[in-house]
Amino acid sequence: MDTQVFQRWLAQVSQLSSKQKSALHQALQEPPTMEVLDSLPALQSCPHCQAKAEQLAPWGWSRGLRRYRCRACRRTCSAVSSSGLARLHYPGRWKDYAQALIEGLSVRKAAKRCGISKNTAFLWRHRFLACAAQHHAAHEAGIVEVDETFFLESFKGQRKLPRAPRQRGGVGKTRGTGKDQIPVMVVRDREGHTADFKLEKLDAEHVRAALLPLIDREAVLCSDGAAVYASFARVQGITHHVVHSRPGERVQQGAFHIQNVNAYHSRLKSWMTRFHGVATRYLPNYLGWRRMLERYQQRIEPTHCIQEAVGRTVQHAIGT
Repeated sequence: MDTQVFQRWLAQVSQLSSKQKSALHQALQEPPTMEVLDSLPALQSCPHCQAKAEQLAPWGWSRGLRRYRCRACRRTCSAVSSSGLARLHYPGRWKDYAQALIEGLSVRKAAKRCGISKNTAFLWRHRFLACAAQHHAAHEAGIVEVDETFFLESFKGQRKLPRAPRQRGGVGKTRGTGKDQIPVMVVRDREGHTADFKLEKLDAEHVRAALLPLIDREAVLCSDGAAVYASFARVQGITHHVVHSRPGERVQQGAFHIQNVNAYHSRLKSWMTRFHGVATRYLPNYLGWRRMLERYQQRIEPTHCIQEAVGRTVQHAIGT
């Protein structure tokens, strides 16, 4: 903006209403948008047709982001296209919201910190976590621990319930593997690579579908006495050690145990408590949220959350 235009604009400030002045003051206090957008990783291919990056030609700007046009499919894209952050407003506030995710703030507290409505904060939570929920470990080898934990089925946020409503998470009618308990299978190896799966049912079919592409054939699988894991290991020819939970028998031969995965269950359940019950349909997003925190540990920064949200993890992160 040249000097004359700026002076004319400045002379009109006195004509603003108090609400407009407040909005102007807030806009001036926000960090520059480019500080956030510069942290986004470069496109490796066209998000529409998967053409190589060499096919992407600069095509102006959109919402502070460099826009490209693909020579192959003739469509435009940016660093956030086809990701959870596509078409989201206020990119200057993304960094503050990412910090709220790191701290595990509630929707209302995150909304207050970022100056957005609670409905927008809820939308942002699941838009930020949609891609992160897909970032599982792709391959686990060596000594691999597997065990399941359960979360109470929840219809939180829905108006029509198939049962009487519960308060603050509540207590289910059944215990253990009842119909209102949702099984989550967690798999971890000794390098810290972690994958978890919300299963429709804890049976051989669903366990096999989750574990088959994940566990190396030369791995040693450690589990409790559940028959589904023994059946999977027997069919796939994988060495299997059963670790009983009786006192004094949790660790066998020094190395074969499931303490790591059980400790992860404990951290996951303790962290989940703050939400007072999580809607079952959103459970994979919360599982991905926790994995992201575990993956970066104390080194996590808001830029990591933003990079996860656009579908590209940092290569040196633990457990990727």
